[in-house]
Amino acid sequence: MLSVKQELLAALAGELERLQPGAGARAAFENPKVAAHGDFACTAAMQLAKPLKANPRQLGEQLKDALAATPAFARWTDAIEIAGPGFLNIRLKPEAKQQVVREVLEQGERYGWQPARSEKVIVEFVSANPTGPLHVGHGRQAAIGDAISHLYATQGWQVHREFYYNDAGVQIDTLTKSTQLRAQGLKPGDAGWPEAAYNGDYIQDIADAYLAGATVHADDRAFTASGDVQDYEGIRQFAVAYLRAEQDKDLQAFNLKFDEYYLESSLYERGYVEDTVRRLVASGHTYEQDGALWLRTTDFGDDKDRVMRKSDGTYTYFLPDVAYHTQKFQRGYGRAVNIQGTDHHGTIARVRAGLQAVGVGIPQGYPDYVLHTMVRVVKGGEEVKISKRAGSYVTLRDLIEWTSRDAVRFFLLSRKPDTEYTFDVDLAVAQNNDNPVYYVQYAHARICSVLRGWREDYDVGQLRDVDLSPLQGPQAQALMLLLARYPEMLTAAATGNAPHDVTFYLRELAASYHSYYDAERILVDDEAVKLARLALVAATAQVLHNGLAVLGVSAPARM
Repeated sequence: MLSVKQELLAALAGELERLQPGAGARAAFENPKVAAHGDFACTAAMQLAKPLKANPRQLGEQLKDALAATPAFARWTDAIEIAGPGFLNIRLKPEAKQQVVREVLEQGERYGWQPARSEKVIVEFVSANPTGPLHVGHGRQAAIGDAISHLYATQGWQVHREFYYNDAGVQIDTLTKSTQLRAQGLKPGDAGWPEAAYNGDYIQDIADAYLAGATVHADDRAFTASGDVQDYEGIRQFAVAYLRAEQDKDLQAFNLKFDEYYLESSLYERGYVEDTVRRLVASGHTYEQDGALWLRTTDFGDDKDRVMRKSDGTYTYFLPDVAYHTQKFQRGYGRAVNIQGTDHHGTIARVRAGLQAVGVGIPQGYPDYVLHTMVRVVKGGEEVKISKRAGSYVTLRDLIEWTSRDAVRFFLLSRKPDTEYTFDVDLAVAQNNDNPVYYVQYAHARICSVLRGWREDYDVGQLRDVDLSPLQGPQAQALMLLLARYPEMLTAAATGNAPHDVTFYLRELAASYHSYYDAERILVDDEAVKLARLALVAATAQVLHNGLAVLGVSAPARM
């Protein structure tokens, strides 16, 4: 069933096609900056004036008369007014605004969702090396990546969540050596303790478990320790498995699951790296210099060429990155989204250049990147920088234990990813309107309390067919217009990889509900008025629930 807005847009599209056949003029409404100007604004007359060589205001008058004669506009609009050089300001009938209540109650958790589509998207995020617990920056990645995955799902995409990690290299060697030294009885500060070693208490925990012959189970691996302090390879495998299991606990505390853990080492074992080298050499975009193999990434817009294989025969990080993203494309993911820290900004141009050079049909601009800044943590008015468990940073689990999973998710999503963010622990636990997650969740719980006041065992399904005509007040109509905006907000947030838009919307919706609650008593004696108002608040609770679900945040019925 088409929504009111979809019906009006379809009518507008038909009239634009009649005015300029084959031009594909875009049918769209805007939200007026001033509410008194109407419910929708349309700038189509001004956009068409130039190609049609017409006066925009006269064209606006012509479009206004044509729209008013369509069944959709006749049914759902009160007035179409011309303003300025050709703006169309459209005022809806109250019943048009009321229609959204029925749509929400009928569609429930699927309100705002688009039909399933065949396209697949892979969202890669967190991707932490298994060398320590997840820090707050990883938490921001986890929140952003999971919410973006939910957003794509609402738009009908087939979504694959992937965690990529480097299970070899210098950092893993440092982890292994640090664990071996702890197992041998050394600790930070002792003579012979390397400056580059990891100092957190978690290293001693790994060493103790290794000496005890423990078996650790992670999502993607299991390993039993031999207890032999000279078994360097055994220590390496055990330490990686131990920390993978620890990271799994961090992710479980965040209620986050991945569809796949992709090992960098598998790119070498399966020959993908060597195959990438062959393809790049065959492309004619490589050259030898100073004993190293270079890719001429400047051919594809990079600021300088990049080394692929160093003079000692080892590969730079750039090459497996190209191999990995080539594999993403060849696995059928026409769209890929990477969530990474802003320190990865310099890798974007070179990876995209390498993907163009590899010559397998990967489109320009693949993959999409969402870059985020790090997070400052403030507690008691002072910045917190050190965690005893991690040794040098605040962990994700620290933050969850100090506040809550819901608060961490909502707070870390409440700003654009590339803006600096200070996480205020005291605000996150405050039970007042200054705490945004509390404010939104309280609106949902408040509605549930009203519904229980109606019937303790209430069934929202009983409100789907009630007469909505009593919903005439300005606060009720403003609330209904906001409910109707939810689907397009979701689409825009998914298109822009912008989950912060959902937090902004939810705060606005909660404020609109609180304003309505203060203006109109809901459980009144008049049965028809009471049922209409209950239907409106039940629809509001549903949209609050749906939006919070996109963020991975709960919608409590009691607080």
